[in-house]
Amino acid sequence: MSDDKFDSIKEEVWRQFRDYQPVFLATSDADQPRVRPVTLICLEEKFWIVTGTNDSKVKQIQKNPRIEICLFLKEGDKRGYVRIAGLAKIIQDRQTKTRIAKLCKFFNDFWNSPDDPSYTLIRLSNNEVEYLRPDEIKAYKFKL
Repeated sequence: MSDDKFDSIKEEVWRQFRDYQPVFLATSDADQPRVRPVTLICLEEKFWIVTGTNDSKVKQIQKNPRIEICLFLKEGDKRGYVRIAGLAKIIQDRQTKTRIAKLCKFFNDFWNSPDDPSYTLIRLSNNEVEYLRPDEIKAYKFKL
């Protein structure tokens, strides 16, 4: 793929992500994959998930930080997806936790403040992408 084509596809993938949207998150529980819907926050081309500290996904990420998210795409009757594999890291930095908490529409429904010990912030990084446009049958694969 030419550099121009790659840049165009990469920009197209970033346009699929809104500031705040549902995705599916896969983690590992020993040798068993676990998939669940989560809300993904996209800020400055970085991906974040807010969750409860005692949630099973946090324990699974602590044992194995390799994760994958999947964003389902739909245009009319056509389907596609963006799958992103990478590493999840639990963020302790108060400034970052506060900044992301302010973006989370449901934050105050679950936590009192960014200092609440039951609030965990997860950042996804080292991202490998598989992108299937809704009108195509061959996926593009690349690193973000």
